[in-house]
Amino acid sequence: MFSFSKITFALGLFACLLTGSAAIAQQKKQISLDQIWAGRTFASKSVDGFNWFGGGEFYTSQEDLAGGKSAIVKYRTATAAAVDTIVKSSELRLNASSEPISIGEYYFSDDRRKMIFVTEQKPIYRRSYTAVYYIFDLKTRKLTTLSDKGAQSYAAFSPDAEKVAFVRANNLFYKTLSTGAETQVTNTGTFNKIINGSADWVYEEEFSFAPAFFWNADSKKLAFYTFDESEVPVYNMQLWGALYPKDYTYKYPKAGEKNAVVSISVYDLPGAKTTPVDVGAEKDQYIARVNWTRDPNVLSLRRMNRLQNHIELLHADANTGKTTLIVDEKSNTYIDINDDLTYLENGKQFIYGSELNGYKHLFLYNMQGKLVKQITSGNWEVDDYKGYNEKTGLLYYTSTEVSPQTRHLYSIKADGSGKKLLTPARGTHRVEIAPDHSFFIDYFSTANTPQVVSLFTGAGKQVKMLEENEDLKKTMDGFSLGRKEFFTFKTTQGNELNGWTIKPSDFNPAKKYPVLMFVYGGPGDQQVTDSWSRAQDYFWYQMMAQKGYIIVCTDGRGTGGRGQDFKKATYLNLGKLECEDQIETAKYMATQAYVNKDRIGIWGWSFGGYMTALCMTKGADVFKAGISVAPVTNWRFYDSIYTERFLKTPQENPGGYDDNSPVFHAEKLKGKYLLIHGTGDDNVHFQNAVSMEDALIKANKQFETFYYPNRNHGIYGGNTRLHLYNMMTEFWLKNL
Repeated sequence: MFSFSKITFALGLFACLLTGSAAIAQQKKQISLDQIWAGRTFASKSVDGFNWFGGGEFYTSQEDLAGGKSAIVKYRTATAAAVDTIVKSSELRLNASSEPISIGEYYFSDDRRKMIFVTEQKPIYRRSYTAVYYIFDLKTRKLTTLSDKGAQSYAAFSPDAEKVAFVRANNLFYKTLSTGAETQVTNTGTFNKIINGSADWVYEEEFSFAPAFFWNADSKKLAFYTFDESEVPVYNMQLWGALYPKDYTYKYPKAGEKNAVVSISVYDLPGAKTTPVDVGAEKDQYIARVNWTRDPNVLSLRRMNRLQNHIELLHADANTGKTTLIVDEKSNTYIDINDDLTYLENGKQFIYGSELNGYKHLFLYNMQGKLVKQITSGNWEVDDYKGYNEKTGLLYYTSTEVSPQTRHLYSIKADGSGKKLLTPARGTHRVEIAPDHSFFIDYFSTANTPQVVSLFTGAGKQVKMLEENEDLKKTMDGFSLGRKEFFTFKTTQGNELNGWTIKPSDFNPAKKYPVLMFVYGGPGDQQVTDSWSRAQDYFWYQMMAQKGYIIVCTDGRGTGGRGQDFKKATYLNLGKLECEDQIETAKYMATQAYVNKDRIGIWGWSFGGYMTALCMTKGADVFKAGISVAPVTNWRFYDSIYTERFLKTPQENPGGYDDNSPVFHAEKLKGKYLLIHGTGDDNVHFQNAVSMEDALIKANKQFETFYYPNRNHGIYGGNTRLHLYNMMTEFWLKNL
């Protein structure tokens, strides 16, 4: 039994230990916004300029040399040892008197005898760009320009490396390298009217591709898209800066409006003949993917109806344009397009990814569309299909089998047997696998550990550690940082949700802390993963934790990694369940003894900005303050493909559009609200901010707003991000 004096001594010793721990924490440095956004204090390293060289026996990497120069170095994959310097930047001159070009993006022809260098890249939208391309012949050591007739886009070698196809001014071209002759494949291209060989705005953004032409295996044919956007409504953006602002107009189909009419054609190079592909009589549809099969005369297309709940895999005769239906898949909600399609060398089968049984898995079909075998199965999802090794008969994929919060690489036989986990370390593995699947690069991280890059054999044996980010880890050791910790809770409706928190490093459960919630919440997205998040946001959250805030993030219904029932629960009512789950998260946090329930804030960007606006209105009694960055505020303002996928058209589902659009709930706002948008946002238009502001004014609600001139959806460039995060930090310190 303790005496009073012993108890007093023990309490005193415990207090000293606490004081000592606090002192140690205080000795560590505090994070500043300048370190996050203006300097490189927390910069992480990766393996840059990496390319597989051939099947997988070698790879190349861009290396820095003295004097600001660089080189492309060739490595033997099995040993990770350098075996050759392919080219030094000092060699890349058009002639003896010209300056060397700078090495940026580069890639090789299939025979590894030629290279393309991409320079002077100028972005158009998210994935599209123009550039100046150079061809380098590794045998003759001669550098030439691809074309002197204007900037090009998406230059691509033919498989035989004799030609390069590219797009210029909405038309498709190819150059014969041996003669220098440039052949124009199309001549109908006109800005804001006809596009050949490139995606239009909405395909680029929502189907995730910009180049829209494809070489066949024998280099004799080019398949390409044509977008007739003549009847697509024009969106007008003003660009500020000159005495008179300039108007920038482009075709942007909003929900329920006219889309471009899309056609597919095949150009035969020897015959200089173009053959249209029969994509059906329906014009209001999508051709979401085009691929060549193993047969150089058979093209593969995936056709979707406008509501995106019906997808058809078609095979087309490239000589006649005639199509045959192979796979026909329907859903009572929507179908996500993917790139999980491989035609086997036997010419008789293909591998195909689908959610048709509730989770995304891989299936083996014959060329007539008969299901041969479901290859993967279980209550988990194939996340990223990495390809098929013809020699070993093994498929490679990453999945959520260990946990929805992690990603691991597996191999499996085409008959579904012999499954093997290749990346056992718990966390998230992003994998780049060699063309012959003999090796892979593993970009591995956890929630609290920066990226580690390693080289492995195809069987999962480590060859070499390529980057450990030791400098960043040492830097982090000098700062007072909290840990990102995961939690799970059940909502009052019985839904189990996953989340993470970052608490102050000197967290005291006897204190009451304000909570800052971050949300994205869009369909299929995941923020609660055991992975290293974007460094700037991670360290901003750490800085806010140092200032006494608990940071919280939850993936609500509609997010990914947990099967289509969870993901597609929000169908036709986008925002309703997602908002409920964020409100439930805030209420759950309010029950924690260490949380000040009257000081809960929320912020998000894009879909997260939309969620914030909805939570600040429909959840006005829960949230004290919120920041919306670049939010959708009215679903009628957003693009056709994305919005109609989840809501159908406004004509068919008006309530789904209006019931959860923040502009229709402005009168409910109670807390402090900051609305931020870039005036040059080509994606989520500035119109959304103006409309929300107008609704708040009509409702006589006070709020704060800030607009970034000419900045796009990412709101960056120069000091922009530093300015933005300074403003948001000051808002939280003042209002939360």
